[in-house]
Amino acid sequence: MLDIRAVSKSFGGPAGRRVLDGVSLAVAPGEYVAIVGESGVGKSTLLNLIAGLDVPDGGELLLEGRDLARLGEEARTHVRRTRMGFVFQAFHLLPHLSIARNVALPLALNGRAGRAADDRVLELLEAVGLGDRAASFPRELSGGESQRVAVARALAHRPALVLADEPTGNLDPDNAAMILEVLRAQIKRDNAAGILVTHSAAAAASTDRVYELTRAGLTLRT
Repeated sequence: MLDIRAVSKSFGGPAGRRVLDGVSLAVAPGEYVAIVGESGVGKSTLLNLIAGLDVPDGGELLLEGRDLARLGEEARTHVRRTRMGFVFQAFHLLPHLSIARNVALPLALNGRAGRAADDRVLELLEAVGLGDRAASFPRELSGGESQRVAVARALAHRPALVLADEPTGNLDPDNAAMILEVLRAQIKRDNAAGILVTHSAAAAASTDRVYELTRAGLTLRT
C-alpha cells in the first residue's frame, strides 16, 4: 500500500536544517504502525510528506504504486481526497458546518450522498461517542470532542491510508482508549494501511509495530 524509500527533507534552502535523512518505511494493506520519537525529529513532517501536503527533497513516496513526490499539486490533492484520511492535531473542523456535515465532508467531496452516506456518518459519530451531537457546531464542543469528530471525519470515506497525528492528545484515558479502538477496528475492517504518530506509549501499543524516528533515521522497536 505505502512504500517510502530513502526520503529526505530539509528546510531553509541548501544550507538549511535537514529534518529527515534517508527515511524508509513499508506498510501493507491491513497493517497499522506507530511512529514515536522526541519532539522536533520530523514525525509530523513525515506525515505531511506522505499526505502530499509537502514534497521531499529526495527519495520516493509510493502509494499504491504511484510516486507522490512526482505528482503535481492538483494530482496530490486528488489522491489525498480520495485515498487518504488525515487526523490533524489542529482538528481543522469547518466552523459553519454541523458536526454531522463535518464528518460527511469527505463523502460529499467524493460524490457520495444519500442514505448510505448519512448512515455512515451516524455510525462513526456513535462509535466515537458523539451520536447525540450530530446537529451541534464546532464552537459548542470541547477540545476532546473536536478531536473525536476529526477522527470520525478522517475515517468516513473508508480511506486506503489513514494518517493520525497525535489523535489522543486532548483526550482523557477512557476516551483515548475508545478512539484507539475505533481507529484500529476501522483500519482492520477496511484493510487499510494506518500510521499513528504519537508520544503516548499506550497509543503506540495499540498498533501492530512501533518505529522510532531519531536524527539517525527510522528504526523498528523490538
